[in-house]
Amino acid sequence: MRLENRIALITGAGRGIGRAIAEQYGREGARVAVADLTLESAQEAVDAIERAGGTAMALAMDVTDENAVDRGVAAIVEKWGGLDIALANAGIQHIDPLHKLAFADWSKVMSVHLDGAFLVTRAALNQMYAGGGGTILYMGSVHSLEASPLKAPYVAAKHGMLGLCRAVAKEGAEHGVRSNIICPGFVRTPLVDKQIPEQAKELGISEEEVISKVMLKNTVDGKFTTLEDVAELAVHLAAFPSAALTGQSIVVSHGWHMQ
Repeated sequence: MRLENRIALITGAGRGIGRAIAEQYGREGARVAVADLTLESAQEAVDAIERAGGTAMALAMDVTDENAVDRGVAAIVEKWGGLDIALANAGIQHIDPLHKLAFADWSKVMSVHLDGAFLVTRAALNQMYAGGGGTILYMGSVHSLEASPLKAPYVAAKHGMLGLCRAVAKEGAEHGVRSNIICPGFVRTPLVDKQIPEQAKELGISEEEVISKVMLKNTVDGKFTTLEDVAELAVHLAAFPSAALTGQSIVVSHGWHMQ
C-alpha cells in the first residue's frame, strides 16, 4: 500500500472529489481525517472508509473559520500523533457575468477556496515543520491555468491557489515539505451538475449543449474526467518520494488544457 501509516487531512471530503480521494487514501493504508462543513457528511465518508477496512475520523470544519481549522488539525495530532498529508479541497462555485456579480458572492467563493486553503496550509505547516516534513496538496482546476466566462471568482481563486502552492514549495523545502496542485477538468460532481442548468440559462443554450459545447468542447475525446482519475493522481502525489516533484500544477483533463 502506497500510503501505509501516513496521516492525512482532506477538507470538503464529505462528497464528490474529496470523498473519492479520502476513500482511495484509506484503501492505500492512510489514516484519513475527513473534514466537511457538517459532521454528518464527514461521518458518512468515514463509515465508507471503515467498511472497506480503513481507518478514519470525522471532523466538522468550516475552512473559512480560523479557529475551526486550527482545532481540527490539533484534534488529528492529538489522536494520531502527527500530520503527513494535507489536501485543501473544499470549494464552491458561483455562476454570473462579472457586471452582475455581487461582491458578497465574489467574497464567498474567494473565502472558501483561497482563505480556506491558506488556513489549512498554515495549520498543517506548523505540524509538518515540527515533524520533519510532509506533503501539502491543493485541489485546483484547469481554471487555475486558464479562464472561462461566468466564473470570475472561481477562476481568480483557483489561480491564487496555484500561487500559494508555489510559495509553499519554496518555503517548505528546507523543512522537508513538498507542495503540488491538482488541476482537473470537469468531473461529474454535485458542484458541476449544479452549474449545467445555470450556464444553460445564462448562455441561452440547452443543458446538452453546455456539456458538449462548453464543458467538453476542448477535450480530446469528449469525456468527463472521473473521480477515479483524480483520486489516483492524489495518491501518486502524496506518495511521491522526493522534492523532484514540487511546486507543480498537474493537469488531469482529457487534454482540455495541455502544458
